[in-house]
Amino acid sequence: MYNRRMRARFPVTVHLLFFRADEVLLLLRCNTGYRDGEYSVPAGHLDGNETVMAAAIREAEEETGLRLDSANLVFSSVMHRNEGEERVDFFVHVRAWDGEPANTEPEKCSELRWVKVTNLPENMIPYVRKAIENHQKGMQFEEFGW
Repeated sequence: MYNRRMRARFPVTVHLLFFRADEVLLLLRCNTGYRDGEYSVPAGHLDGNETVMAAAIREAEEETGLRLDSANLVFSSVMHRNEGEERVDFFVHVRAWDGEPANTEPEKCSELRWVKVTNLPENMIPYVRKAIENHQKGMQFEEFGW
């Protein structure tokens, strides 16, 4: 008898990697119900009928106030992750932008700051830390938490 397996269905998230010299832009999560009190990078879920790069542009404006040009976005990596729930995360490197990032969602982010890539905070979301390390090494794929 044929055993039909259920197809995978899980959230897809896009994360933005902003680098300035030897620093990366981090935000401190609050009031979200997910990893509050830990650092991440600007990120968000894909909406329906939305490309990864379109979601990156939307999330950048929502979380940092920056309007990005798609020509300045480049794929960094993808992560297939399992932390009690299966997910796929895309990481996008923002190569250039105009202006300074601002905390435009203070109800979800208590701090936005530049941090040296070599001195990431202890209270950083582990898979985001790994994605930043992967970017530095040129690694484009990771299976995390399996």
